[in-house]
Amino acid sequence: MLENIEVLFHSSIRISKRKVIYIDPYSIQKNYMDADLIFITHSHFDHYSKEDIEKVKKENTIIIVPQDLKEKAINDGFSENNVLTVIPNKEYLVNDISFRTVPAYNIDKNFHPKSNNWVGYIIQIDNLKYYIAGDTDANEDNKKVICDIAFVPVGGTYTMKADEAAQFVNHIKPKIAIPIHYGSIVGTKNDAKTFVSLLDSKIKGKILM
Repeated sequence: MLENIEVLFHSSIRISKRKVIYIDPYSIQKNYMDADLIFITHSHFDHYSKEDIEKVKKENTIIIVPQDLKEKAINDGFSENNVLTVIPNKEYLVNDISFRTVPAYNIDKNFHPKSNNWVGYIIQIDNLKYYIAGDTDANEDNKKVICDIAFVPVGGTYTMKADEAAQFVNHIKPKIAIPIHYGSIVGTKNDAKTFVSLLDSKIKGKILM
């Protein structure tokens, strides 16, 4: 299930199944220039990075962004036809890839307010649902997620801590859970290890970074 799935750095994910998909490219170490689709969860510099987007985009790449990033994406070189803006709790289809947006927000801190309409994504590829949570706490919206593979922030401060992330994943019960959002700005690999150690036995925790 994890074939052709990479966590490149921080919250940057690369999925090369049917299409080449990047989520929140940041601190990219080489020029891939092969993205069919780029998904952005929100506008913070470690999730929307023009410099790193340039390293993965190609001529006809489509970028999927929350509404507050539409103008920035166009100013950064995307044609309006190649910018898809999204809002929470909606289903979309682009380049034969279907996905759904999930609200991503904090409940006890002010870094990611619900009113910003920032998102996580459930991307469906070949009957598997990949949930990329974005920068979020466990909340009444994402606790309803049904997925096969979950990418969940564990670094704390701006998102869930490792134990909170494990509790969240144990609630939504994916087959596989992968920790992200650690190792640079916040969090360490020990947070990833703690997260995996606290998962229910039926959930496979996998550290990819």
